[in-house]
Amino acid sequence: MSKTAIIIDTDPGQDDAVAILTALGSPRLEVIGISAVAGNVPLPLTTQNTRIICEWANRQDVPIHAGCAHPLLRPLVTAEHVHGKTGLDGVPLHSPTMPVQEEHAVDFIIRTLRERAAGTVTLCMLGPLTNLAMAIVRAPDIVGRIKEIVMMGGAYFEGGNITPSAEFNIYVDPDAAATVLGCGAAITMVPLDVTHKATTSPARIAMLRTLPNRAGNLAADIMTSLERLDVQRYGINGAPLHDPAVIAYVLQPSLFSGKRVHVAVEQGSELTLGATPVDWWGVTGKHPNVNYLTEIDAEGFFALLASNLATLP
Repeated sequence: MSKTAIIIDTDPGQDDAVAILTALGSPRLEVIGISAVAGNVPLPLTTQNTRIICEWANRQDVPIHAGCAHPLLRPLVTAEHVHGKTGLDGVPLHSPTMPVQEEHAVDFIIRTLRERAAGTVTLCMLGPLTNLAMAIVRAPDIVGRIKEIVMMGGAYFEGGNITPSAEFNIYVDPDAAATVLGCGAAITMVPLDVTHKATTSPARIAMLRTLPNRAGNLAADIMTSLERLDVQRYGINGAPLHDPAVIAYVLQPSLFSGKRVHVAVEQGSELTLGATPVDWWGVTGKHPNVNYLTEIDAEGFFALLASNLATLP
C-alpha cells in the first residue's frame, strides 16, 4: 500500500498533539517532517512540544524543523488562556532529547517540495500559516508542486474563537493566510464551522482510555483538559477537536463534505481582522479558491482517531 506523504506544520497546542499522534500512528501516512511555528505559544515552546509529542510516539526518526518566531507583519498573539503556559497543560511533560534540525522550517518546506515529485506532498497546516507563506514568497515555483494544502483555520457560520469574527490561526497571521489562499494551490479549509460538529463526550473519551497504550490515555487527558474551557465558553457538551480533523480529512475525506467557494481574509479592519468571508452563494463572481468543509461524520471521526492512536507504543 502506497503511503500519502505529508509535512505537518504546527504550533502545539493540545489539539495539535492529538493530530500529530494520529498522523504518526497511521500506517497510511509518511510524515516527511514536522515544522514548528509560533502560535498557541511562542516558537521555543512549540518546537519543544513537537519534540515531546514525537517522543511520546517513539518516533525520534521524524525530522523537526523550527520555523518563524513571529507573524509576517504583526506582533505575535498567543493562546495560553486556552492551552496553558506550556501549550500542553493537563498532561505530564518531560525534557525531550531528540534533536531539532539545523535547517529552518521554511527552507525545509522549499527543499522538500523541490526534491519530491510534483503533486506528491500534502501540507497539513495546523497553526498560523507563516512558514508556508514565507516559503511561497521566497520560492513561488513550489506552489505548482504541492498536491494539496489542508489547513485548520477560518470561520464563517460559527463566528470566531479569538474575536467575534476571527478564528485564531488566521487572526495570528492574516497576511500569511491571504498569501496562502491566493497562491493557486489546491486548498481544503477545515474551519470552526466543521470542527464544532465533532466534539468530545464521555463515551468518546472513554473509548480512548480503553486503548492498550500510552497514546490513548494521553489523548484522553488532553481532551479532558480542553473540555474545561470549551464547555464553559460555548455551552456545549464537549470540546471541538480542531487540528485532528486535518489529519482525518487526509486519511478519510469521505467523513467530510463541503463546497468549493471563494474565501478572502480581512487584513485591514481592527474590528474584523482575520475574518474569512465565505462567498457561499457565489455573489462576488470570484473563482472558488478552496474546498470549504462544513459537515463531518463525528462518530466516524473519533473511530478513525482511535484506530490510528491504537498503533502507537
